[in-house]
Amino acid sequence: MLSEKHPRKMNKSAVPTNMFTVAPGVWGRKDVFVNFYMIQDQHDDKWVLVDSGLKWSASKIKEMAEYLFGAESVPKAIILTHGHFDHVGSVGKLAEEWEVPVYAHHLEIPYLTGESDYPPADPTVGGGLMATMSFLYPKSPINIWRYIKVLPPNGKIPVLAEWRYIETPGHSPGHISLFRDSDGVLIAGDAFVTTNQESVVSVIFQSKIISGPPKYFTPDWVSARFSVNELVKLHPKTAATGHGQPMRGKELQEALTDLKDNFYKKSIPEQGRYIPNPATFSDSGIVYLPPKKFNKNEMAIKAFSLTAIVTLALMWTKHKKAKKQIEYDNQIEVEYNY
Repeated sequence: MLSEKHPRKMNKSAVPTNMFTVAPGVWGRKDVFVNFYMIQDQHDDKWVLVDSGLKWSASKIKEMAEYLFGAESVPKAIILTHGHFDHVGSVGKLAEEWEVPVYAHHLEIPYLTGESDYPPADPTVGGGLMATMSFLYPKSPINIWRYIKVLPPNGKIPVLAEWRYIETPGHSPGHISLFRDSDGVLIAGDAFVTTNQESVVSVIFQSKIISGPPKYFTPDWVSARFSVNELVKLHPKTAATGHGQPMRGKELQEALTDLKDNFYKKSIPEQGRYIPNPATFSDSGIVYLPPKKFNKNEMAIKAFSLTAIVTLALMWTKHKKAKKQIEYDNQIEVEYNY
């Protein structure tokens, strides 16, 4: 039986920003627009990290680990749902510092050992600014060959006896999702997400809506649809994804069923480089890329994206300065009253 106890008793005020509880022994944290997770093994109370966020996420991951498991706590391993830049940003730094193995599906290995780029993102799929800006997102591989271990083909996760992995390709060739049968907890990565990841507004406000995998980085929609169908068959009671908030119970069941039944309408873009022909892959990386489609609006899209980035950066800077001024004013008021 799963323990309901928190691994450590901490002051509520010390809870790291944007951290959330998924289920007993499972916690997540959002960094800007992507989530990473920590799972506590119920047999030995040790833990694993699932995905590693962005390049600057390492300090936030260590802060969360210290809060949950104590100072200087080190995981048994890191598990990657896939190797896209927003899921492996800190994995090299953490694996080296912690000296722990990194588990991934064999079809993700070329992108984690410097052998192959991922297929280019497709900014023409539409849906919002996150998609429009996607031509800027990194697609080059990282190289952590010293720490990589390939997951066994039987679906077992060597460092988590109560969990298994499900092959969920489409968004990437070796994408996996993690499932705990005992209570129906699913960590889906980007096989589907619980926000509209193409829209910067939805990302900022974390609008809760089940969507297919992020359109701009999905090169195989036939496989993506199959993967969603496989996850629906699990009848998960709780789902935590790479982007968005966890969903549970009836809300999750109804939304997943609707996604499965209306996948073509709700998830697959009307246009794009990988429509209708997907990219294909092997153990060595990309085998075939469909030719880039001519788009007369591409330069306008890129110019708009760069303008939007500058505008958002200025707005964020202004927001941070205003927040600091309020904090300073409050401090002065407290000192004055004292």
